[in-house]
Amino acid sequence: MTNSIQDVTQQIVPVDDARESAVRAHLDDLTKPPGSLGRLEELALRYCLIRGTTTPAVPRKRICCFAGDHGVAKEGVSAFPREVTPQMVLNMLGGGAAINVLAKHAGAELQVIDIGVADPLAGAPETLVRRKVAPGTENIAEGPAMTVTQMETAVMTGVELANAAADHGVGLLGTGEMGIANTTPATALFVAYLGYDVRDMTGQGTGVDDERLSHKVDVISQALAVNRDSLGSAGHTLAALGGYEIAGICGLVLGGAARRIPVVVDGFISTAGALAACRLCSAAADYLFFSHCSMEQGHRKALAEMNARPLLDLEMRLGEGTGAALAMTLIDASIRIYNEMATFSSAKVSSAGGSC
Repeated sequence: MTNSIQDVTQQIVPVDDARESAVRAHLDDLTKPPGSLGRLEELALRYCLIRGTTTPAVPRKRICCFAGDHGVAKEGVSAFPREVTPQMVLNMLGGGAAINVLAKHAGAELQVIDIGVADPLAGAPETLVRRKVAPGTENIAEGPAMTVTQMETAVMTGVELANAAADHGVGLLGTGEMGIANTTPATALFVAYLGYDVRDMTGQGTGVDDERLSHKVDVISQALAVNRDSLGSAGHTLAALGGYEIAGICGLVLGGAARRIPVVVDGFISTAGALAACRLCSAAADYLFFSHCSMEQGHRKALAEMNARPLLDLEMRLGEGTGAALAMTLIDASIRIYNEMATFSSAKVSSAGGSC
């Protein structure tokens, strides 16, 4: 029974590499030169180690897309109005968003979670997971985004969703998000956690022009200054500068790691949630696959700081879980290679050493 973030982090242990030699031996026995499938072999190895098996099955997959609004939107840091958040949530629930298409392509279930949308979403279909902590965060340019209690509730919501996925046989989780203005709190978190200059980490988000980008830098700088006294622990920093969807992603990462389920991290916003999780428990990093490098300025720096190698670099910056869905197809491919290729001995093909 997990009742607190501390309870969850105490369940997370580094991935055991005891099976590494056996998994590598099988990969090297496949009918190909050793290592010739490059990172596909690495993916299969990491998946096996995380799941603690040498006989992996192609997993059931689920992408959890957390939606929340942000008080800082009133500062004009986004090219789109705040009303777009509930509109896009309804679009996702109706099957019309990019993540719907790519999740279907990947064979992944899509779960849309209202964790902090500033709209009642009346009339939304029953498939909406209603876990609203509050109708949007407070304005980080004026003070903390959330109380510590609200942050903990949002994180534990992500944990509970990871537990529910594990209980339903999900073997691969993906992160996603929707929230107008959420590149602003994500950038603030990266700066606070990693110590980079605000200008080096701040990008154009949904496509703001240069004038608004300069204003966005000023808003983030103000948020960091206003909340300076609240930026002590990793959790307090998340409460002061984050968003409900970012905290939910943090919880999904922690919950997945506690249940030995790998989590595919989407783009810039999701990486901020994953970074918060790793600051709360460093061993959580062992359970992460980073799907892609976003076009959002600062993402490459953040990934490098986290020693993360993204699987894809497609100049994407949409979010929603789109990169995670695409990366899931590569992980599936790696497992199929591991399971379905013939070995030198079974195919009676001569190996490099000249024997079958």
